[in-house]
Amino acid sequence: MRTLSYPRVSRLAEEIKKHISYMIRNELRDPRIAPMTSITEVEVTRDLRYASVYVSIFGGKEEQEDTLEALKKSSGFIRREVGQKIKARYTPEILFKIDKSIEKGFEIQNVISRINREDKINKEAEIKEEEND
Repeated sequence: MRTLSYPRVSRLAEEIKKHISYMIRNELRDPRIAPMTSITEVEVTRDLRYASVYVSIFGGKEEQEDTLEALKKSSGFIRREVGQKIKARYTPEILFKIDKSIEKGFEIQNVISRINREDKINKEAEIKEEEND
């Protein structure tokens, strides 16, 4: 569900994102959390009961899994802290999910770069072939 059509839900999602990002950087001391962890998006359901928190983790698969597990274990603490900081009747349950969009972006960029290199090589070969004729 997109939160853009509901301004109140969008504002709440942004507040949650801001507070959780701060907590990850400054308050959570779990060594399993990778230093290059960031919140890319928060989607809150219309009934304000659940917040899906998409996390981008720079590192290997094991580091990503460890970080996600640590965040899931800390979700109760994070929810309580967020609830104290935001002005809402109900604090949504926080569900952490890995955001793969950055990885997909790198994959697409690599494919485009490879195609451009191949195209350049093919053009150079065509020019050499024309010069030899």
